[in-house]
Amino acid sequence: MRIVLMSDTHIPHRARDLPAPLWAEVESADVVVHAGDWVHVDLLDELEQRSARLVGCWGNNDGPALRSRLPERADVTLAGVRFTVVHETGQSKGREARMAAAYPDTDVLVFGHSHIPWDTTAGSGLRLLNPGSPTDRRRQPFHTYMTAVVGAGSLGEVTMHRV
Repeated sequence: MRIVLMSDTHIPHRARDLPAPLWAEVESADVVVHAGDWVHVDLLDELEQRSARLVGCWGNNDGPALRSRLPERADVTLAGVRFTVVHETGQSKGREARMAAAYPDTDVLVFGHSHIPWDTTAGSGLRLLNPGSPTDRRRQPFHTYMTAVVGAGSLGEVTMHRV
């Protein structure tokens, strides 16, 4: 199973649309995961139409229209791997231990908010992934998103893509 992970798209405030390479990934993926800060419901509508399956949550910049359609926390099992999708995880210091304690029944935690790509594993085995932002790099050198492969109950290759 091929998964696309994104967050912090901020459309239309930071960009008019997602980059073309990301749309190509969306259309070929089995699952698309968005970890919040969509900003406008139009992107949600379009991702729902162009994705085979969409899993997402709302972020701090998402208003009532998005919050009425998305959860604050999304939990899903994909190919035997338990994913949780949230927007915020707090400060980076101590993140792995805090998130392992907060999500003991999760294998992979996908989050956003900082726009800083993150890929670490907590002592408990919890994998923490932040795909960065494909539209608002802030102080990062590149716009980014991630892809991952999941199968037979395990998370395989995770790739960070620069846009």
